[in-house]
Amino acid sequence: MSDPTGIRVLLVDDQALVRAGFRIILHSEPGIHVVGEAADGAAALDLARTLHPDVICMDVQMPGVDGLTATRSIVDDPSIHAGVLMLTTFDREDYLFAALQHGASGFILKNSTPEALIEAVQVLARGDALLAPDVTRRVIERCVNPGGASVLAANPPKALHELTERESEVFALLAQGLANAEIATQLFLGEATVKSHVSKVLMKLGLRDRIQAVVYAYEHGVIVPGGALKA
Repeated sequence: MSDPTGIRVLLVDDQALVRAGFRIILHSEPGIHVVGEAADGAAALDLARTLHPDVICMDVQMPGVDGLTATRSIVDDPSIHAGVLMLTTFDREDYLFAALQHGASGFILKNSTPEALIEAVQVLARGDALLAPDVTRRVIERCVNPGGASVLAANPPKALHELTERESEVFALLAQGLANAEIATQLFLGEATVKSHVSKVLMKLGLRDRIQAVVYAYEHGVIVPGGALKA
């Protein structure tokens, strides 16, 4: 749960100048407070347990315990209730998928705008997940062969068959990275109704958040070009 006086952020990066830049950006936004800094994953885990941040901005490559390993430990620790936002200078798909599979709630590049960083922190602090449209597109492209044929699982998970027709439609759009408001517009539904459908989809599929929904669709090959689900 977020601190009532503001959003508590822990910065994790082995470069002091990078941390200083992020700190200046985040402190410029009222209600966001950088409560600690760490230069490696091991220190990040210790500080996460004592400082109780709402959001952890985590670098991927660091000496010692790297960001991916630290993220897995943080997500698996029941005493830590923080969303992990992965930040990297490397625009590489292997980092992206590894970060998502290790439990990160968001992923942005370090060359993103200050506004994008602030928005990402605010989204994660609300308990939501953030996957930029260009990042979501990469996940979907991984589900399509170079020739354009979709890579579909021969035996899709049984849980998919438990979704209603409307829930399947919502999941198809959710898996493309659309926000609730965008899904509502496409399906001509109220945003509250969409939120309810999203919650039911995540519950039926045993998923933690929207990020896991995208990864789930990718891992099980249930997306075809255009975002439709396998029948």
